[in-house]
Amino acid sequence: MVTIVSLGQFVLLQETQHKTEKHPYAMATPSPAKSMGDPGITPLSPTHILVKNETTRHPYVVVVAIDFGTTSSGYAYAFTKEPECIHTMRRWEGGDPGVSNQKTPTTILLTPDKKFHSFGYAARDFYHDLDPTESKQWLYLEKFKMNLHTTANLSIDTDLHAANGKKVKALDIFAYALAFFKEQALKELSDQAGSDFDNADVRWVITVPAIWKMPAKQFMREASYKAGLVSRDNPDQLIIALEPEAASIYCRKLRLHQMVDLGNKTAFNGYSPTENVGMGMTQAKEHVRRNRQSRTFLVENVIGELWSELTEGDRYVVVDCGGGTVDLTVHQIRMPEGHLKELYKASGGPYGSLGIDYEFEKLLCKIFGQDFIDQFKIKRPAAWVDLMIAFESRKRAATPDRSNPLNINLPFSFIDYYKKFRGHSVEHALRKSNVDFVKWSSQGMLRMNPDAMNALFKPTIDHIIQHLTELFDKPEVTDIKFLFLVGGFAESPLLQQAVQKMLQGRSRIIIPHDVGLTILKGAVLFGLDPSVIKVRRSPLTYGVGVLNRFVEGKHPPEKMIVKDSTRWCTDVFDTFISADQSVALGETVKRSYTPAKPSQQVIVIHVYCSEKESVSFITDPGVRKCGTLKLDVSGTESPAARREIQTLMQFGDTEIRAMAVDVATSRSVKASIDFLSQ
Repeated sequence: MVTIVSLGQFVLLQETQHKTEKHPYAMATPSPAKSMGDPGITPLSPTHILVKNETTRHPYVVVVAIDFGTTSSGYAYAFTKEPECIHTMRRWEGGDPGVSNQKTPTTILLTPDKKFHSFGYAARDFYHDLDPTESKQWLYLEKFKMNLHTTANLSIDTDLHAANGKKVKALDIFAYALAFFKEQALKELSDQAGSDFDNADVRWVITVPAIWKMPAKQFMREASYKAGLVSRDNPDQLIIALEPEAASIYCRKLRLHQMVDLGNKTAFNGYSPTENVGMGMTQAKEHVRRNRQSRTFLVENVIGELWSELTEGDRYVVVDCGGGTVDLTVHQIRMPEGHLKELYKASGGPYGSLGIDYEFEKLLCKIFGQDFIDQFKIKRPAAWVDLMIAFESRKRAATPDRSNPLNINLPFSFIDYYKKFRGHSVEHALRKSNVDFVKWSSQGMLRMNPDAMNALFKPTIDHIIQHLTELFDKPEVTDIKFLFLVGGFAESPLLQQAVQKMLQGRSRIIIPHDVGLTILKGAVLFGLDPSVIKVRRSPLTYGVGVLNRFVEGKHPPEKMIVKDSTRWCTDVFDTFISADQSVALGETVKRSYTPAKPSQQVIVIHVYCSEKESVSFITDPGVRKCGTLKLDVSGTESPAARREIQTLMQFGDTEIRAMAVDVATSRSVKASIDFLSQ
């Protein structure tokens, strides 16, 4: 029985042979660390094996990737017989002025009785058209993906808040969204095939940020099961892809005409390098607009022209700038196949373009008062959505050298509600606010001077630049040939200029055309060949608590316990893998455990993690319980005096695979690791 666990990182039991005796006390007596609730376990025969990862031909007809973004989402697919043709989803109904609608907004609308109504533009437009008194009853959610990253104790029961303040289960919302994409993709595939397309023929890929913790990745898998994307009986049908990895895979295929090179020192189409920032993207957008009707992208079945400049051992960085997070990944090229090796653990943080929206909200609070903005969002939720849509299109018009002001439409209900709330006009509030750079326009607009708009970008861009600077200071991150800037936020000329300024010519900055679809296309390629990333890095140290023979002078006296006249040291951290350790794809670890009693049905082993590379005890500062390894040994009873359950775990993938077998009977044992039920 194989169980895939949404670790999303990777765990490897190191070749650290503890000098321990085999003994029958595993799981028998809890260790003195009762507050940690961890049983004392001694692993039997710790080993690790490197299994060659044979690429097996999968039975799927098509790979469908879903890019579930913070601000916008979409899907793309490729048939396994035509892997060089990537098809992006049909055009969505709706759209905003000045905003490309290749993807649809990550917005969802539920009826007053919490039933799914619509997703994307359809949800937003329907919600917008509802009568204000009626709209208060409907549940509208947007930008909810970030909750999976920011919720400290994420679980299956975690709640989200709709625009009207009502609570709804996060798992239901994510499952509704995935079910929507499943329905859309299968309908498009069925229309192409001329008959109903069988979901069993689809390999699904879902993208997640590389910096997401294990519970968030497992949560996405649980939502996929609930949505009917795949079943628990066939977990291999779904692959979790890490967003910057997907971008990296796609960037390998780039032709010169499919990207903008900000690193050119010479004039570019008649423009100087400083003008490249805006000009290159303008040309790219025009190129994309002309080619958009086809929706089919041909990728090279060999490496692209840019890649041909890379040689064995060359390094590059992928900076994935999305709506919610910024993910940084460092890869090294391995010839001759062009496989990829991760050189430094994925880093980043919640520095996506949403930060600019929060700065705008803070500015509105400064002008109109926090109390009014809070009330307006609850009393007129649809109008608040309208205001943020208006801001979004102006946000995209911000450039380093803009001289004319940016006008933002204020919805009539904002102006009207403010007058009722305060007893004076919006214009009066602006005059009294001492915010000089925002004026009132007689057409009913907020008029922002360009410096004011650029100031809203500054905190977010400063975070990204600080993170990049720290990354480039690491010894592993030297001689970087290319920096690929991807994700929707990468289109911002302000961000592009800041990255250029920070790098000062140390690396060439490459921005793919249609930068918002880079991850989606890369996720399809990853689904076609998941073995392309050969080596990854563990973001944390993982292990379990065990009992070891007590050694005088080495172990603290307070950790000593005595069983059957033998002295044991409790709470010893048995390291599976250390933070930032390299893990090869297909690397497996073997550990053997024995039940405390012959009648025991389930062995439960707590998994601990730490950001530190070296950990001695599960009680060390910074060590926390993060998951549970569960071995269901029911039905494998044997007459043997002592049962040995051999657990085999495979790491180096985006998720963990766990298998177990009863050694005496050779019968399979159900093994699983859970990171959501803490």
